[in-house]
Amino acid sequence: MAGGIRENHGDELSENHEINVTPFIDVMLVLLIIFMVAAPLATVDVNVDLPASSAQPAQRPDEPLYLTVKEDLGLNLGNDPVQREQLAAALERVTQGDKDTRIFLRADKAIEYGQFMEVMNLLRDAGYLKIALVGLETLPAASQEQQATPSAPASGAAP
Repeated sequence: MAGGIRENHGDELSENHEINVTPFIDVMLVLLIIFMVAAPLATVDVNVDLPASSAQPAQRPDEPLYLTVKEDLGLNLGNDPVQREQLAAALERVTQGDKDTRIFLRADKAIEYGQFMEVMNLLRDAGYLKIALVGLETLPAASQEQQATPSAPASGAAP
């Protein structure tokens, strides 16, 4: 109870056995606000010295096997055109039956998603499950603008 009526009217005060939690709550709210503000700042850049790994790195293939879906929906296995019906046989011939061969799949950007998924389903049906999607790296917008508009030399006399 917040307040009470004293029955003892003497000079001595009676002992209050209730804990005043108001300062505790105030301190906890201040700490909560401090941690809410400081937590995002602490996770921006964390320098970690990671231990070295003794695992052998995965070997890259000497000649990667590219399957290309052209704009006209034709397929090329490496540089050779391949019919969709003959894709499984051509893959068997090129990979010598190794189903663990990673196939790098690239497609023209005009290809619809459904057509692209059909080619992936052909690969899966042929037993090739290790498929890597190939794309072009794009430059950030600032560097693209710098490359698109080369700086022209200033006209006039040099200082």
